[in-house]
Amino acid sequence: MADYADVASTLSEQDLDIALANIKHFDQPSFHECEDCGAEIPEQRRKLGGVTLCIACQSVLEAKQKHLRGGL
Repeated sequence: MADYADVASTLSEQDLDIALANIKHFDQPSFHECEDCGAEIPEQRRKLGGVTLCIACQSVLEAKQKHLRGGL
């Protein structure tokens, strides 16, 4: 019979496998200009893949999303 540590380890490994399988992959090309304001997106940010907004517009978007979720 397995002890609690073995069961916990197995569950932890299963959770990790599920999380890794569900990671959002950013394999889409990035824009060179922000789709909202037209500002140039820095090369370092474009390397992330799938980037469509400059840092300022992305920050505004995330702040709005956080507000809608009821965050502080």
